[in-house]
Amino acid sequence: MARDRSSSWRNAFFKNRGTLLALPAVALGVFGKPSSASIAFGVPIAVLGEAIRCWAVGYSGVTTRADHVTAPALTTAGPYAYVRNPLYVGNFMTALGFSIAYTGGLPPARRALLTALGLGTMLGVYAAIVPLEEAYLRETFGDAFEDYVARVPRLVPQTSPTHLQAGTYDASVIASAETRTFVTFGAMLAVLAFKARSVD
Repeated sequence: MARDRSSSWRNAFFKNRGTLLALPAVALGVFGKPSSASIAFGVPIAVLGEAIRCWAVGYSGVTTRADHVTAPALTTAGPYAYVRNPLYVGNFMTALGFSIAYTGGLPPARRALLTALGLGTMLGVYAAIVPLEEAYLRETFGDAFEDYVARVPRLVPQTSPTHLQAGTYDASVIASAETRTFVTFGAMLAVLAFKARSVD
């Protein structure tokens, strides 16, 4: 019964993860104040994060947009050979980059608060849904997933890829799988450009 309750709220987090992660982005758009230096430093980090996400989507496909946990195969190639959750690593880098870009003109306390809000929300959401995903993968792929877990870290990438890799890269899925992400990323850049008009 306790496991059912745990799965229930984790499923709710998973289904609504996009909305939950959008809240700190809205806060940055409303309360952020960029500086020239913060934009120059933060935007490349955000772009790198999105590039990592696209790299991962090319291997994992459109299932990354499902509102329930699913995986047609256990992908261990590409970025998945370095870390088990490259999508989340990319998302975290993008969030960090935009947090830096949007808050450079704020007093230190407000800058820290907005950054902590964004990254803390992301960590909280991922802390809720990663165990759900791993439970599904463990049940679906059994020993193959356990072997993968033993060879590849969950969130901090290793410097060398695992030598046992499965999966192929398909760039054609990125456009359809990442439409929402590209729109959100573009909106964040547009709002940043609007706010940057008043930067000295």
